[in-house]
Amino acid sequence: MKRSQVEERYKWKTEDIYPTDEDWENGYNEAVSELNFSGFAGKLGDKKTLLSFLKSNDEFSKKISRLGLYAHMKHDEDTGVAKYSAYFAKINGLYSKYSAELAFFEPEMAAQDEKYLQSLLADKNFSDYDYMLKRIIARKPHVLSEAEERLIGMSGEIFSSFREIFGMIDNLDLPLPEIEWKGETVKISHGLYGIILHSPDREKRREVYEKYYGAYISLLDTIAQTYIGNVKCGVFLSKAYKYNSCLERALFEEDVSAEVYKNLLAAVDGGLPAMHRYIADRKKILGYEKQYFYDVYAPLVGGVDFKPTYEEAYEIVIKGLAPLGEEYSALLKRGRDERWIDVEETEGKRSGAYSTGCDGVHPFVLLNYQPAINDVFTIAHEMGHSLHTYFSSLNQPYAKSDYTIFVAEVASTVNEVLLLKYLLKNADNAELKKYLLNYYLDSIRATLHRQTLFAEFECEAHAMAERDEPLTKENLCALYADIGKKYYGQAIEHDYNISCEWARIPHFYRAFYVYKYATGITAAINIAKRILTEGEKAVNDYFKFLSSGCSSDPVSLLKLAGVDLSSPEPYKVAMAEFEETLTEFEKLMEI
Repeated sequence: MKRSQVEERYKWKTEDIYPTDEDWENGYNEAVSELNFSGFAGKLGDKKTLLSFLKSNDEFSKKISRLGLYAHMKHDEDTGVAKYSAYFAKINGLYSKYSAELAFFEPEMAAQDEKYLQSLLADKNFSDYDYMLKRIIARKPHVLSEAEERLIGMSGEIFSSFREIFGMIDNLDLPLPEIEWKGETVKISHGLYGIILHSPDREKRREVYEKYYGAYISLLDTIAQTYIGNVKCGVFLSKAYKYNSCLERALFEEDVSAEVYKNLLAAVDGGLPAMHRYIADRKKILGYEKQYFYDVYAPLVGGVDFKPTYEEAYEIVIKGLAPLGEEYSALLKRGRDERWIDVEETEGKRSGAYSTGCDGVHPFVLLNYQPAINDVFTIAHEMGHSLHTYFSSLNQPYAKSDYTIFVAEVASTVNEVLLLKYLLKNADNAELKKYLLNYYLDSIRATLHRQTLFAEFECEAHAMAERDEPLTKENLCALYADIGKKYYGQAIEHDYNISCEWARIPHFYRAFYVYKYATGITAAINIAKRILTEGEKAVNDYFKFLSSGCSSDPVSLLKLAGVDLSSPEPYKVAMAEFEETLTEFEKLMEI
């Protein structure tokens, strides 16, 4: 579809951010004129000056975040519109200048006497900034000189350019061919690829799989160099900031213990026999002599028609999340009725889905809705993000309202698990229950096993660069293939196409993001189990977490909801959930 063909009620209401483009431009010019923090430099040892700086910075941050929100949303509506590409470039440039303008802050604070920093923690006037100050104390060994910090701040656009280049390749320049589908000749899109891959037509799955990967392989040299450049940027920054590795830097920046990462990899590795069993079950149920990767999303249960319209899907989500209470349900309805959501897939629109927001305006959600069960869960997922943002902003001061990426996937995945449990409980026939169990298995596989596979790949890719081993498209494909064989086992054919899968994953351009999906579903399975078994107490504990923003380290915040990811127990619960679901599925399927 063209965007002009979409009904207004299915478009997000960007007017809630800025009524017109002219208002955005005026706001941008105002922000440019106000960007000057030089008067605070060298004076942060005085408490009054420091407090004034922090409050002034909060106000400017609110302004630039609002400008950035509008610019990236308008850009993502149609990445081919030059006007909004220019907005996006301008705001990225302003962010770089802003970062450079604040370059003095961390070095100057790190240079302060620790007694002074500790006195700030004891001062109630700095209560909004206590966790930030604790992190400054922890970062002291990794803070550079003011000149070095300024130089790196000025280089922000360069460091982020690889992600932008891949985004343009993936959304605009990828030579996706046409395919015959439902009696029409249509161009393959990211959304259509997913739809066909879930279809029962094996020949059509094979065709779209080969054509889709063929498009990426035709640009593999370019994509490989783009990703390699992104990895090298990460290595450079880790060395510059005196970390032993990119992984150490990523975990430190989110205040997450290495035990969390180790526990995840160990638990998934230990649970791979159940994963191999499931892949072998799929091959047996489908009756294939050889199973290929275009078969792993094929429906195993026939005769179930689950293709709800967007309106029907949204109502299902509201009912499925009812255990979270009336306030939560009311906010879900607000999001739909007040146009927080951009629904339809259109020409030039950014692929996938996300939630976004900033202070002073409600959250927003980008969808590319298709009538399939995956997209029903996507609604629940993204609204989980949005309402996490809503509650954190409502209950925390601005400085503590933006939760870290580590916990960002928890609320979204709690919603998915609760929705799944609701659908299973209300399944009125054996075929539907089989279908939902199959879906749950695939959800855990995709979010826990597959994301951990991704995490292992990017960890080793960065480690190779850190060991000064040359990265090439050949060894990246070989690395991905080796890890894939370990995860998926012998019941599937490991072809060249799937060895190139790393080349189509946008999240690899935000290094060490993907493992948080896996820890997110681990926490979510545990939280959902508590909510459904303990009721109100567990819900109240969960809302404490939703309202906590970044008021402490993320592992401690999850403990508010009853989950301790620094211990092996939650991972055991998650892996047991997969195996128990598989056993129930096998019984119903009489395997």
